Amino acid sequence: MVVQNGKIVGVGAAASVSVPANATKVDGKGKILMPGLVDSHSHIGSVEGGDSSGAIQPDVRVLDSINVRDARIQKAQAGGITVANVMPGSGHLLSGQTLYLKLRDGNTIDDLLITLPDGRIAGGMKMANGTNPRRNPPFPGTRAKSAAMVREQYIKAIEYRDKIKQANGDVTKLPARDLRMEGLVEVLDGKRIVQHHTHRHDDILTVLRLAKEFNFHVVLHHVTDGWMVADQIAAAHVPCSIIVLDSPGGKIETKDMTITNAAALDKAGVLFGFHTDDGIVDSRFFIREAALAVRGGLSRDKALYALTMANARILDLQDRIGSLEKGKDADFILLSGDPLSVYTHVLETWIDGKKVFDRSDPKDYLYAVGGYGAGHDQPSSFDEEEEGR
Repeated sequence: MVVQNGKIVGVGAAASVSVPANATKVDGKGKILMPGLVDSHSHIGSVEGGDSSGAIQPDVRVLDSINVRDARIQKAQAGGITVANVMPGSGHLLSGQTLYLKLRDGNTIDDLLITLPDGRIAGGMKMANGTNPRRNPPFPGTRAKSAAMVREQYIKAIEYRDKIKQANGDVTKLPARDLRMEGLVEVLDGKRIVQHHTHRHDDILTVLRLAKEFNFHVVLHHVTDGWMVADQIAAAHVPCSIIVLDSPGGKIETKDMTITNAAALDKAGVLFGFHTDDGIVDSRFFIREAALAVRGGLSRDKALYALTMANARILDLQDRIGSLEKGKDADFILLSGDPLSVYTHVLETWIDGKKVFDRSDPKDYLYAVGGYGAGHDQPSSFDEEEEGR
């Protein structure tokens, strides 16, 4: 594979790929080269979202709350993750706008952003139902009220969008700017994918019902009971971002979690990817979820696809990431052996053709295995830190 200016410019058998004479060569003999892992649901970066003032907060932007020096970003690099959908929590019906981040080494959030061809910053809209957003007013107390409150907001967003269209550029007729409605209009216009927390089978069907009613694109997250309603998910052509645990616990609505969930969704024809929900699964052990799903009946190919290309499609970034192809971003990892073996380590992680993790480097090794200092925030520059010593 040949990388230049952050892109893959050639990949294949040595005889078929032209290698520049002055190229820096990395010997991967005996190692496994694969695309960088894509985490479709993460909370790294000490991210914060909505507060307790209300259950509906689509105006909140996690862009304003991520600490790019958070040690968990380096730990994600150590786990081979190159792109992550960083989201606020699921304690709200609408908890804010997510970010799809390249986990580059950066000093500000701008260094990690993914910019779309039209200039927008890549990200989705976080929603949730089930137990998490149910509490005392102004939050809903029942599942039915949760859905009713969401419907009310989307109806307002449709009315807001209609008023803007009817104004036809006349500033005297435009409605007062509403940041909450702006976020939801982006959802209605297909510019922002809904990333929806949902566990129980009936809650899953409620999400499908809302998506059909308001015609928005949605990804189901967690989907604990997905195996119970896999055919309905497949019929709706809705993808899933799932988590695979071998020792589940916590909330009662996850009581039917099974490592066979991925295989059941695959059999039904559902597009699905894995996620960490970091720190539910530590980002350093993300690849282990694929191995557990294989134990649950999923094929090896589909398991590896769910860590890479499936999640790229879920984030609508499939033209840039998720596979090692000419023209795509040079995001890749080197492994010591079989990706699904518990004995395998991520040796190197590269993003846009730059190495961001090297297990042979003592600083990076600390983030990979833990120990004193592994939880400390990254300094503004490792080079400056070394010069200071």
